[in-house]
Amino acid sequence: MPSFDSFRTARWIRTLNLLLQAVLFLSLFAGLNYLARNHPSRFDLTHQHRYSLSAETEAYLKNLPQPARIVVTVTADSENPGNVQAFRDISGLLREYTYASESNVNGRIAVEYLDVYKNRRKAEEYGIESPDILVVISGDRRRALNVDDLYRVKDKVRAAFQGEQALTAALLEVSSQGRKKIYFLTGHGELNPEDVDPVHGLSAVKDQLRARNFDVDRLDLSAVPKIPADAALLIAASPQAAYTPPEQEMLRQYLAAGAGRLIALLAPGQPHGLINVILDWGILIDDDVIHDPGAGSMTEEGDLILKLFQPHPITQTLIDYQMPLRIGQARSVRPDPGRKSGGGLTVTTLAVTSTAAWGEVSYRLHTAPEYNPGYDIKNDRPGLEPPDHLAVAIASERVNVRAGLDFSVRGGRLVVFGTGDLVANNRIALPGNLDIFLSAVNWSVDRDTQFNIPVRPIERLQLSLSASELARLRTVLLLGLPGIALLLGLLVYWTRRR
Repeated sequence: MPSFDSFRTARWIRTLNLLLQAVLFLSLFAGLNYLARNHPSRFDLTHQHRYSLSAETEAYLKNLPQPARIVVTVTADSENPGNVQAFRDISGLLREYTYASESNVNGRIAVEYLDVYKNRRKAEEYGIESPDILVVISGDRRRALNVDDLYRVKDKVRAAFQGEQALTAALLEVSSQGRKKIYFLTGHGELNPEDVDPVHGLSAVKDQLRARNFDVDRLDLSAVPKIPADAALLIAASPQAAYTPPEQEMLRQYLAAGAGRLIALLAPGQPHGLINVILDWGILIDDDVIHDPGAGSMTEEGDLILKLFQPHPITQTLIDYQMPLRIGQARSVRPDPGRKSGGGLTVTTLAVTSTAAWGEVSYRLHTAPEYNPGYDIKNDRPGLEPPDHLAVAIASERVNVRAGLDFSVRGGRLVVFGTGDLVANNRIALPGNLDIFLSAVNWSVDRDTQFNIPVRPIERLQLSLSASELARLRTVLLLGLPGIALLLGLLVYWTRRR
């Protein structure tokens, strides 16, 4: 018998075949792991691309100049169902951020989940005092995001998840070199950011701005030849005396030629000298005091309650959460009906009174307020929006269109409030007041920039079963599926027997 027909040869061939199969299997396993480790590829098959970052975010993450850490204080075991859903949304999104940043050796992102109640020492190290926030840290710069900042709200209900927009903006902010500097104008009796007085101080505003990674300083226009180049924003908080003509010209040049940013809070009855500067931006400032006898529009102390807002990045949160403003005496401001059309100037009314309000022009006579047609101010002129309301806050923006270019160049931005005490220490703690002021700051310094990042609608899936349906489901799971497996086994056995 030839050797290759012997049983010993057959056993050796079988053994070599098994060894070869084992080697091939191990090689395949090792090769797949090598490819997965060094050349990973992922496919998001979800309907809303829940597990995919936008191309813009991925480009930013690949070029972050330094590492960043995201500390999450939202917990999965929260008693608030909304926060439980938020934890799932946030944790899923942050996994994508860490994965996308792995290829950037200099700018990797680390995520840490922290229970502020169980780990107080760690929370104090990060300077975190409250739960349900995200803190984005890079070097000595940080940005805090509330859970509500990650959602788009409609009728007080979370309608869409915009966490990628908010997180990408925060990462770019804290990783950028330097802080944006805000100057409070002084020398004309303005409210003081160093003063802790409840009525005349802005110390609470200063703390809020510094907590959001802004540098805050004061600036006396009469003591400088020009506005500093590092001024990202100027704030004129309730001046009690008029700015001089040279100071007015300095502000005009800063806004126009320098594409500057200014927030003006102008109390009624006080001279300010900014009428012509602000008129250049399509806004009229009236010399009046608003009275609003509409239902729920004024308190017994004479404070105005504003509940109506026009859509704009500055007012969007107030609209979403239906938060009112409570301010002291106010003057009316309005778009200039005679402003030139075109020129890249966009004027938007932000906050308005009820239709019953009027602007009392004879307020200096100290008589009982009474509307005098043809003398006092009412917004009953055609073409003004919204009709029959008096505006208390207006935003104006100029976008310069360059000839021969297919894009526009951002110009200056101006926000005017017809009240001086909106941000005083005794009022800034009100949620609506704080929100509109911080939104005005963010819009003015371009922190509101909308990236080309789509929001994700929130899909709510709920399984509702009655007791009988639940019992049938339990029977199918416990008996039906094992019974089907048993029948298939018997069928195979019977087939092989034949």
